[in-house]
Amino acid sequence: MFLINAGYFLIQCASEDDKEAVYKLCGQHRREDANGVPQVCFIGVINPLNPTVETPEQVRDALLAAAKHIPPNRLGATDDCGFSPFSRELKPEHGCSPDFARDIAMRKIVARIEGAKLASLELGI
Repeated sequence: MFLINAGYFLIQCASEDDKEAVYKLCGQHRREDANGVPQVCFIGVINPLNPTVETPEQVRDALLAAAKHIPPNRLGATDDCGFSPFSRELKPEHGCSPDFARDIAMRKIVARIEGAKLASLELGI
């Protein structure tokens, strides 16, 4: 996929069993010059299919692990595939109401933002 002349890639990774392998592949294959544009890897650090809210520290740790393979200035945080599981309808598999589902989604977003800030501080960027 990194042969595409695109500036950034959103990579589902929070739900991956072998995250380290994904980080390594991204680091090996991303290009600093994709037709004049550096490629940035946005790593999935939030799993929207799981109602458990990640902590900022878990997000930070995932980004620090990814930064061992991907240059920190070419690394970003994202969610695995968005928050459609937390939309307005009742979620029987999570046993929660639409309001509770939205609350979970917002808490996951806050954890991603706070965790990315923690990683940035440790990486000096």
